[in-house]
Amino acid sequence: MAMQRNYFTILFLIKKSKLLKNGEAPICMRITVNGQRAEIQIKRSVDISKWNSQKECAIGKERKSMELNHYLDTVRMKVLQIHRELEQDGKPITADVLKRRYYGEGDSPKMLLEVFQEHNRKYRELMGKDYVAGTVLRYERTARYLGELLQKEYRMNDIPLKEINHEFIARFEHYVKTEKSCAQNATVKYLKKLQEDNKSGACEQMDNGRSFSGDSF
Repeated sequence: MAMQRNYFTILFLIKKSKLLKNGEAPICMRITVNGQRAEIQIKRSVDISKWNSQKECAIGKERKSMELNHYLDTVRMKVLQIHRELEQDGKPITADVLKRRYYGEGDSPKMLLEVFQEHNRKYRELMGKDYVAGTVLRYERTARYLGELLQKEYRMNDIPLKEINHEFIARFEHYVKTEKSCAQNATVKYLKKLQEDNKSGACEQMDNGRSFSGDSF
């Protein structure tokens, strides 16, 4: 089933279990994009009795509550603007990307197909020397199938390596089996190429603390 394009929500909530020394609860902003979450600490707190969880705002007309609510509106608008800019530029939109942009971090995370294409270019240059044609063609088919999957089910041209997880690999396995009529052994080869690519990209460009060491295919 195709995923809804950029299902996106912003939620403000308080952390009642992590009260500050002044007795107030810290306020957290939760961003959700297509089921994936990222939380941002907005460096504001509120008395639990002064928080309306349904309306996601402070209760009351006193100056402190009004200033807090104004700040929450400003934060929400900032995230909406970031989302709008990414959408207009045709860039991948994930909860992590929005969080990184909010904090002013780099907005160009290493991308799956970007890594794959560079990898395939190097392999093709060495085809007939270090690699046989069949190996090179398998890598190129894998990249093409991944691109098709991203377009069909995620409505994306590419995806950050950091967002690749077991669920994504399972979707890819299902896709090549059903859409490409691949036999099991061929699917295993494609998934191994995906796994190798992610490990390579993570080692060279990212410190995301993730790997597929726990996944067996």
